[in-house]
Amino acid sequence: MKKLKRIAKRLLAIGAIRKTVNGVTRVFLWFGGSSRLGATLYSFLGWFTHNREQYAVLAGRRAYYRNLGKQRRTHVELRRNIHRLEKGATMRPRRTAYAKDYIAETIEFYERAIDRPDGAAELDAGETQWSFDVLSHYFTLVDTNEPVIAKAAQRFAELPAPGKPGPIHPYAAKKLTPTDITYDQMLSLAENRRSVRWFQDKPVPRELVDQALAVGRQAPTACNRMPYEFLVFDDPAEVPEIAGIPFGSASFAHQVPMVIVAKGDLSSYPSPRDRHLPYIDTSLAIMGFVYALETLGLNSCLINWPDFEPLEAKMSKRLGLKPHERVIMLIAVGYSDPTGEVPYSRKKDHDTIRRFDPLDS
Repeated sequence: MKKLKRIAKRLLAIGAIRKTVNGVTRVFLWFGGSSRLGATLYSFLGWFTHNREQYAVLAGRRAYYRNLGKQRRTHVELRRNIHRLEKGATMRPRRTAYAKDYIAETIEFYERAIDRPDGAAELDAGETQWSFDVLSHYFTLVDTNEPVIAKAAQRFAELPAPGKPGPIHPYAAKKLTPTDITYDQMLSLAENRRSVRWFQDKPVPRELVDQALAVGRQAPTACNRMPYEFLVFDDPAEVPEIAGIPFGSASFAHQVPMVIVAKGDLSSYPSPRDRHLPYIDTSLAIMGFVYALETLGLNSCLINWPDFEPLEAKMSKRLGLKPHERVIMLIAVGYSDPTGEVPYSRKKDHDTIRRFDPLDS
């Protein structure tokens, strides 16, 4: 594949060939991008790529429903419904009988989560406590004379409480602790954080990765499902191989001390409408993560992951990924080499990326 890539680069460096390729591409895109019908017909040309993405979405939905009957450390279906209950509790005005359409289902999810047979995966204790406390709070807010709610309340009352005391549920905004981080400090962090590609030959302490992840995991996600996992590689024999798989990283992968593969999970969703959420939610977590690395004295480089079949297949095989597990991006982490250069990367002006009252313009 690398040989074919070199040949393609050499051919595209020839002006006549490059213009021909661009011209043919424009013709196909003019047709394919002109209407939904054109896009449908054009999709047959890219069937393999489009089919792979559809397969990933369908495999994720299939895994979601299969997982409902399995014991897992974390239960995304429970997390989603608990989040919905918690959000409903904060509404103004709050309805006295909300969530009637899914409260029974939520109790079923909770029962299944805490029913741990011998040998089952260890349960996320924080998730259990949060679920129990939100459910307890919910039943103090709603009208338990409603038949559906009354039945769910009775069923919940018969379940054991977690060992740790609560409450973990919605609270008044006045209890939020104001940050003492100034705007100038935040701006300085953002302006000084740059993608570093040259690192010292120095190992990265794993505890610092966990510290940075404590920040990254605070990023908002749709219904608090957190559909991602950070796969951390720091074995000198593995890092160059993993870091060198994406396009554009081969020239510096050999001296990267740690590489993290951020992986999204499509099995967190039963509906195709949510197929983009793993990419969004994982990226939000990554941004907080890399900012936190800077405060810990570490530097990073976000390595773009292209949706390119040969690389997808290679990475999936190397990491043993399931069809519904998608690589979002890679992150090189380490202590910067003081002599290594960093691209300036001029950002766009405010007026280019922002419009006030756009509907009036």
